[in-house]
Amino acid sequence: MAIGSGLGAQIGIASESSYGTFVAPTKFVEFTKESLALHKTTAQSTGIAAGRLMALSSRRVVTQREASGSIEMEVTNKAMGVLLQALMGTSVTPVQQGVTTAYLQTHTLADTWGKSLTIQKGVPMTTGVVTDKTFLGCKIVSAEFSCEVGGMLTANFEFDAKDCDETQTLAVASYPSMSPFHFGQMGVKSGSFGAETALDGVRKVSVKIERPQATDRFYANQSALKAQPISNDLVKISGSLEMDYVATTVDDLHTSDGATSLVWEFIGPIIASTYAETFRIKLPAVKVDDAPPTVDGYGVVRSTFNFTALYDGTNQAVIEYMSTDVSL
Repeated sequence: MAIGSGLGAQIGIASESSYGTFVAPTKFVEFTKESLALHKTTAQSTGIAAGRLMALSSRRVVTQREASGSIEMEVTNKAMGVLLQALMGTSVTPVQQGVTTAYLQTHTLADTWGKSLTIQKGVPMTTGVVTDKTFLGCKIVSAEFSCEVGGMLTANFEFDAKDCDETQTLAVASYPSMSPFHFGQMGVKSGSFGAETALDGVRKVSVKIERPQATDRFYANQSALKAQPISNDLVKISGSLEMDYVATTVDDLHTSDGATSLVWEFIGPIIASTYAETFRIKLPAVKVDDAPPTVDGYGVVRSTFNFTALYDGTNQAVIEYMSTDVSL
């Protein structure tokens, strides 16, 4: 029997080979909060019958089923590849670095068609019985990464899903030994693409990647379930830099509306040779939207610069992930 509280909960994830077709979870992620839930659309018959004062229970029908929600977690040095692939869209095979145990995943921005997940969560009852709720056809519609002074690198993944199945067998969770990326490992660089230099004064960074999709593809012959969502708008990448005013570098970019390449990275312990645990977001063209520094008292001048990432015409946005994972 499990602990009869959130302490006994689990989430397992697997890539699907076909949208909405169950695949037994093979990766189990540590999470801090989740909100995945089934949503149903119902219709109630309103036919008039002599003397009937209430609608008949037997004539309420479910016309659509779908699911959605989010998973919040700390970004760790293992087991993140499946989620990053579903977010970014490129089919990734980890590349061994030399003859070491370090493997590099390069997740380049691409269309996410065919990149869906089975997400199975175990929800404990107070009795210690853990109920299974398996979400099929999970597509990531957005993800936000954030880290601030003294904190962990965190991620919030938002999902749209085809259905929730409660008839599957709950997988037995197992977790690799892993550790989170954190502020002490954080670096921020800006400048010309491929030649970025350290950006001083940064206290907090957030990056949000939005994957707009048509999630309302309900058709006849689908048993009230949706067809796989299709990308229906440009990818939107935005973020913010909270900084002490130690230099005019970012302020000048706001004034000129010039573009800069932005690299946000976390470099952890060495895995082998010169290869370290790494999480890195590379945005080849970033433009600062607002806000220039203002003085609001005696303290150090501090501003939060909001930015938009754009395509530079050559290089795509990329997430690089170095770990000991030999597969996603």
